[in-house]
Amino acid sequence: MPVPPEFDLIGVGFGPSNLALAIAVAEHNATAATPVTAQFLERQPRFGWHRGMLLEDATMQVSFLKDLVTMRNPASTFSFLSYLHSHGRLVDFINHKNLFPLRIEFHDYFEWAAAKVDDQVSYGHEVVSVRGGDPFFEVRTAGGEVYRARNLVVGTGLRPNLPEGAETSDRIWHNQQLLHRIDDVRDPARCVVVGAGQSAAEVTAFLHDRFPAAEVCSVFARYGYSPSDDSSFANRIFDPDGVDAFYSAPEDVKRRLMTYHANTNYSAVDIDLIDDLYKRVYREKVQGKSRLRIFNTSRPVDITEDETVCVTVESLTTGEKTVLEADLVVYATGYLSADPTPLLGDLGQRCRRDEHGRLRVERDYRLVLPDLPGAIYLQGGTEHTHGITSSLLSNTAVRVGEILASIVDRRPALDWSDEYVVKEWA
Repeated sequence: MPVPPEFDLIGVGFGPSNLALAIAVAEHNATAATPVTAQFLERQPRFGWHRGMLLEDATMQVSFLKDLVTMRNPASTFSFLSYLHSHGRLVDFINHKNLFPLRIEFHDYFEWAAAKVDDQVSYGHEVVSVRGGDPFFEVRTAGGEVYRARNLVVGTGLRPNLPEGAETSDRIWHNQQLLHRIDDVRDPARCVVVGAGQSAAEVTAFLHDRFPAAEVCSVFARYGYSPSDDSSFANRIFDPDGVDAFYSAPEDVKRRLMTYHANTNYSAVDIDLIDDLYKRVYREKVQGKSRLRIFNTSRPVDITEDETVCVTVESLTTGEKTVLEADLVVYATGYLSADPTPLLGDLGQRCRRDEHGRLRVERDYRLVLPDLPGAIYLQGGTEHTHGITSSLLSNTAVRVGEILASIVDRRPALDWSDEYVVKEWA
């Protein structure tokens, strides 16, 4: 049988993090005497990043300078500024005087960059299992293709988080499905949004605008939407030096730092959007018709479906219960990091863990897997070791540079023209 293709690295998933890594590989190979061979496998048919939440007026929450490359290589031709220049909008963007582009524009930038490295990517290839690691990892896709590499970089992104016991249906969604399914909704009388973060506030405003005859109910446990802290000193937690400080800190300090600065990212809303929603509530109160209703310090305790969805909302302060008959319920309750170990099979069982059962991860984002010449790197799922930036764009460019440097430094001097015997899959 033919020998599967062999690479220095295989990237599992092709979201922004592994896209940034593909760019770093391309830039490295442009000047390196010995190029790094890489292949990225993505289950989607084309590049896509949170397409279900690409609302037309939603903006990024990080500066455009924290793009795919600038923090690693300010002279890169893959920067957001290069994208603007290639599209004839650089002057217009400068005149706009804004650090935070529209989300749809930044997604278009990602697609532009992905097209420039598409020789490294196989779309429509879902990785279903990983085996081996001595000397090669063997990666198998749902279509039966087998690839071999000395290193894996897992960047499978996030998975929707739902409250315990919650289930989705035709009328109950996670917000990641919003734009994919909203065209199927016709003239709802009431919509319910569960959650207190940026996505929840955006969905609330979007539904309030889209369905001008509908009542929109926002349900969350906090007293009010909390503003995100993007002040200059707090933002230092996203700096590359912040990763070093967090990684080397004792466990109790790590916990305190996550608590102190959770409002830089978690369940926090841009102040302009908070003000906008408050103005809507106040305006409707003046007009005597409250169509946007805020159920604060509350939680949904029961949801049943029949001709409509009945949501029982309980006040956390009084215990009073209100039943809301809704045509649509959207959970905007965040995401969880995908666990890589089921994909890794037996290798996942061999990964070292800390006293809390969490994966041990080296500073260069390698899983601690003893007695293997190759390495498995994580892009995401490392908040407990590397801090808040693990699943964010803020430090992506620097992180992929560190991962690539680790792969290059650890690469053995081998004759890659040798043929290796392919192990049969069980």
